[in-house]
Amino acid sequence: MPPPLIRLENVACSFYVRHNRLAMRRVDALADISLSLGRGEILGLVGHNGAGKSTLLQVLAGLLAPSRGKLTKAPGITVSLLNLGLGLSPELTGRENIVLGALYQGISKKQAQARLDKIIDFAELGPWADAPLKTYSTGMRLRLGFAIAMEITPDILLVDEVLGAGDAYFQKKSSSTLTEKMRAGQTCVLVSHSPGAFAYCTRLIWLHKGLIRMEGEPATVEAAYAAWTAERKPGTVEGE
Repeated sequence: MPPPLIRLENVACSFYVRHNRLAMRRVDALADISLSLGRGEILGLVGHNGAGKSTLLQVLAGLLAPSRGKLTKAPGITVSLLNLGLGLSPELTGRENIVLGALYQGISKKQAQARLDKIIDFAELGPWADAPLKTYSTGMRLRLGFAIAMEITPDILLVDEVLGAGDAYFQKKSSSTLTEKMRAGQTCVLVSHSPGAFAYCTRLIWLHKGLIRMEGEPATVEAAYAAWTAERKPGTVEGE
């Protein structure tokens, strides 16, 4: 069996948030996470808000350093977090933001410029490509961010709550494009609350209070999570 692209061993991630004017409070977003991801795998993450899903993606992307534990990547592996607003500046034009966003994701300026027309066409910007981002509607910004992200082909693509963004047309288009990537063998880690989002996952992990509560075949894990969710009392917070 080939070595995994990325491996986490007993990873914890903590940070401090302001509790009041005089004190800070420690938040343990991840407590003890061990997992590995092989080439071509599609890993899904479920769990209520605050369970640690987005934090885990940021650790995998290298945007957050573990407070404890070990993260190992295979040599030369690229990891990209699909975030629709990542690296975009409201003062720059759509065209300028495409170059900026691509650079942020590790693509050279020359490569970004070669893909400009394709990205503008996919995002359906038309004449707005040369207008400042701050003049865009929310839908236009979503389309631009997604178009930039889909032009990046990393070894591992991390997707955080993207499929439920935008209008129905955009959701269908983004879902179809991402599905094509996964069918083509794109290694992926997917976070979503959208029904059917995990149809192509090879494995599903249920996160709870920064720990892996269950891991395995997607349908089994999703059913267990749905049953647990249905039993929770309205108004309870994560971990209760």
